[in-house]
Amino acid sequence: MTNSSNLTGKSVVVTGGASGIGLALVQFFASYGCKIALLDISPESAAHVQAVLSSLRTQYPASTFIYQKCDVSSWKEQAAAFKTFYNEIGSIDIVCANAGIVEAGKFLEKDEGEPRKPNLKTLDVDLNGVLFSIKLAAHYMHKNSSREKGSIICTASNAGIYPFPMAPMYAIAKHGIVGAVRSFAEALQSEGIQINALCPNCIATGIADDKLMSSMQLTPMSTLLNTVKEFCLDHSLTGVTAEISGEKGTHRRPPEYVDEITRENLEMFVKLGYA
Repeated sequence: MTNSSNLTGKSVVVTGGASGIGLALVQFFASYGCKIALLDISPESAAHVQAVLSSLRTQYPASTFIYQKCDVSSWKEQAAAFKTFYNEIGSIDIVCANAGIVEAGKFLEKDEGEPRKPNLKTLDVDLNGVLFSIKLAAHYMHKNSSREKGSIICTASNAGIYPFPMAPMYAIAKHGIVGAVRSFAEALQSEGIQINALCPNCIATGIADDKLMSSMQLTPMSTLLNTVKEFCLDHSLTGVTAEISGEKGTHRRPPEYVDEITRENLEMFVKLGYA
């Protein structure tokens, strides 16, 4: 474990960084004087974004903030945003693949006549967008000269652990993030890059909650940020899925092998380099 000074001055990319969990992540890294890229599609007005940036720059004068409008479901836009930030700052140390949307459309909606192509926008943003971020993070972190080249932190959800019938496409995307983190970890670790996932319960974001959210028990943002700090400072942690609920983040390891046949076969695939 290293001390918190190792976060000072790091270069950080946060997708979905203009509000909610993303903004809390930006503020966390800003408290260490980091250089931060906020990538966000920002459906809010330009005035809102400027107000956010102005507030951040006033509150954290030691930090650098670069905002870039970006639809994370577009490879072209994400790649351009990462390239611009890297060219300006010269390194990318931490990437928080955080941007996401709620359920879009109803996958099992009954159609009159011929079946209609389902709306997969949720997967495009919540899963494909994260995969794009992972790919870009690895590309730029490989350029870092230090032995510990970087940390990738993906925002999933506890809907990526449990069944979530109210928003199945959202759950599928978040299950996919958990699988990606567990499956990429070994290859990235060999390159000096960590990858971990946050699986938060309902988080108190400060954004106006609807009637449903107001009736729930919310997890404080500090619980999530404490886990982020743990991920950034303990370089032995990789491939970890942390369920964020209540006052603690609990590491949720993959399930135990059902038998020795399964373990041996999966380990053989790894040994032989199948991917």
